[in-house]
Amino acid sequence: MAKTSPCSLVMSSKSSANLPMNCAIIVAAGKGTRMGANVDKLFLELNGCPVVAHTWRQFEQADCVEEIVMVVREGMQEAFMELARKCGFRKKLRLVAGGKERQDSVWNGLEALPRSTEIVVIQDAARPCTSEPLIAATIEAAREIGAAVAAQPITDTVKESADGKLIERTLDRARLWAVQTPQTFRVEVIRRALGEVRRQGLLVTDDTAACELIGQQVKLVASSQPNPKVTRQEDLRFIEALLRLA
Repeated sequence: MAKTSPCSLVMSSKSSANLPMNCAIIVAAGKGTRMGANVDKLFLELNGCPVVAHTWRQFEQADCVEEIVMVVREGMQEAFMELARKCGFRKKLRLVAGGKERQDSVWNGLEALPRSTEIVVIQDAARPCTSEPLIAATIEAAREIGAAVAAQPITDTVKESADGKLIERTLDRARLWAVQTPQTFRVEVIRRALGEVRRQGLLVTDDTAACELIGQQVKLVASSQPNPKVTRQEDLRFIEALLRLA
């Protein structure tokens, strides 16, 4: 696993020495293979800025988050430092090398958090439309029960198929939610959950799945506005339009 080597940038003017803090981990270490070979989706430009800069700005401007840990691919640290300078980001930042899997990158981010962190907000770097009210709502929910996730109820009819060719059954969409980020936790909760994932050698696709493993309840926080993730080329035009309206 890649070692964590946090690198602080510009210090925040807000002192947070020993006070409980809300911190964000922005996971920016993936390769985004569905976008195509040799394409780094995080640095594709939307409205004149890289995708990751839009996501970063949401947390830079969020009063409910005191500090940011950015988890990046090894060798990309300087590119992110330069982006922070170019965009004028001044909130305290720690840059950390990512791991082999997303869960390893999140773990590296957790290891780099300040000791006074009480609540951690985990965000996909490729989800640039997340609003401050949504971030704040997940923080309050996580403070209440330990874990929370931004999500939207599924409105389409959903079918199950084992082979991708024939329908086996229809699922009850009234019980189905599409989860997003932020996924927000009391720090001790997500450390215990991901620690169990690591102990068992499991692979999980999101952080709330780790909570399910230890029986931790996760509160659904309805995202009232579109909060899409850049995954494929066709996502870019839609997200660019949303950013123009923000």
